[in-house]
Amino acid sequence: MRERFLAFNDALYLACLWIAGIAIVVMSLIIPWGIFARYVLGTGSQWPEPVAILLMVVFTFLGAAVSYRAGAHIAVAMLTDRLGAVPRRLLAGVVHVVMLGVAGFMVFYGTRLCIETWGQSISEIPSIPVGLTYTPVPVSGLITLLFVLEHIACGSQDQRAIVTFDHATAEASEPGAS
Repeated sequence: MRERFLAFNDALYLACLWIAGIAIVVMSLIIPWGIFARYVLGTGSQWPEPVAILLMVVFTFLGAAVSYRAGAHIAVAMLTDRLGAVPRRLLAGVVHVVMLGVAGFMVFYGTRLCIETWGQSISEIPSIPVGLTYTPVPVSGLITLLFVLEHIACGSQDQRAIVTFDHATAEASEPGAS
């Protein structure tokens, strides 16, 4: 059961990583198009800015979930580095409980936000409901919740092959590496 949970989270991690990466690449293509259309063609397109903002929300929230699992999130370690092993472990437990609360908040209130704004539409793109643009909040909250539960139940997964694959490749390609 544990291995199936970890394998599921590996697949979820990889999917989030790819979706966040694709979102930032597409956003990087849309913004220059908007600038080109406005200043070169003289016809300012209305859709690039809201789509780029939506993609930024996608890569930000999914990227945060990926960063949590990979242990790459921002942390201020000045205090924890000075603590002994037991207080450090207790503080880590508090952090996990707080993260559960934050992820639960995102799922609950993000879902409510999506439902309450589903009937509204974006003025520049009337076919897209506003509620759809908020779906990355509860979705990434649920994913983060799974990653926090995984961390609590199975320990840190920041050394799994799927998380460190780029480190192994970089180390192997360094001069003098065998």
